[in-house]
Amino acid sequence: MKGHCSCGRIRYRLTDTPLFTHACHCTWCQRETGGPHAINAMIETDRIEILHGEPMEITTPSASGKGQIILRCPDCCVALWSHYAGAGRKVAFVRVGTLDDPAAFPPDIHIFTSTKLPWYLIPEGVPAVAEYYSRADYWTPEALSRREALLKS
Repeated sequence: MKGHCSCGRIRYRLTDTPLFTHACHCTWCQRETGGPHAINAMIETDRIEILHGEPMEITTPSASGKGQIILRCPDCCVALWSHYAGAGRKVAFVRVGTLDDPAAFPPDIHIFTSTKLPWYLIPEGVPAVAEYYSRADYWTPEALSRREALLKS
């Protein structure tokens, strides 16, 4: 799956399927996206291949107080993916909207719905939690195995 920023300076490719996809409704994601939530596909950073350009890194505050590193296009400033303190640089949270086919990775779960905007309706049948969740309850065995291997590396 390929993706790019709005101006096309940065082009990238995912070399594997994402581990899991979140729709995050926290107020931080609402502020950053200017929308009701962010949709992030989690994938091992070494499974992102930059095809063209060099993203710039911006460190922003986060609810955890540990900050977030966002990789953006230096021209159009579109956020392509992030690294959060919990997973470090080993895991990237790819902005699904930057993929050529964003419909390919719908949210596996909606998180932080305690601050969801009241007019946003979560599709029936999609898991939703007030805050965060236990991976063992929602991730596939393959995704859990990949995560375990990543943490050992």
